[in-house]
Amino acid sequence: MPSATATALRHQPRADAQARLVLLHGWGADADDLLLLGEALAQQTRTALELVALPAPELHPQGMGRQWYGLFPAEWEAVPAAQEHLKARLLELANDGLPLQATVVLGFSQGAAMALATGSSLPLAGLIACSGYAHPNWNPPMQRPPVLLIHGLQDEVVPSSAADELSRRLAESQAELKLETFNGGHTIPDSVFPTICKTIDTWLGTPGVDA
Repeated sequence: MPSATATALRHQPRADAQARLVLLHGWGADADDLLLLGEALAQQTRTALELVALPAPELHPQGMGRQWYGLFPAEWEAVPAAQEHLKARLLELANDGLPLQATVVLGFSQGAAMALATGSSLPLAGLIACSGYAHPNWNPPMQRPPVLLIHGLQDEVVPSSAADELSRRLAESQAELKLETFNGGHTIPDSVFPTICKTIDTWLGTPGVDA
C-alpha cells in the first residue's frame, strides 16, 4: 500500500494550521480536482486549515483520472478494500501533526460515498458529502461524526433521492445531520460555501462562530 504522505497532494501546508480538510475527488477525476474548492473554503473559514487532497488508488479504465473502485458496472466487491486503503491513509495523516479529531473529510460523488462509508467509523470532526450516495448494504454506526449532506435537486448523475436515502440511514444515529439542497446539477456551487464554512468552523469549535 502506498504511503499516505507520499501520495497525498498537499496545498500550502500551514505552520499555523488548527485543523485539516481532506478532499476526496469523484470518479474519473484526480486529487487536484477539488483543490480550488478547498482554497476557497480555507479563505472563508475562521479556522486555519491545512488542505490535503488524496488521489484514489486506481487508474480510471479510460486512462484519464482515477477511481476509488470500478463503476459501470459497479464493482461493489472492491469497496471493502478501498475503504481499508482510505482508512489507512487517514490514520497515517493523523500521525503527521493534526489528529483525526481536528480533521474534516469532504468528498464529492464517489469520493462522498467513500468519505461516509470510511469516515463514519472514525473519530473525525465531521464529514461533508457532496452529491454522494450510499454503498449497498451500508449502515452507519450509531456513534459517528456529524455529517453535512449537500446535493443538487437537478443532479443528473446522482439523483437527489440518493441524499434522501443517506439521510434516512444516517438519521438512525442521534449524531448531528444536516442536508442542504440547491437548484443545480452534479456540482458544488458557490452558493453552498457559506454553509460549508460555517459548519466546519462550528465542528472545530472556532471562536466567534455560532452553532
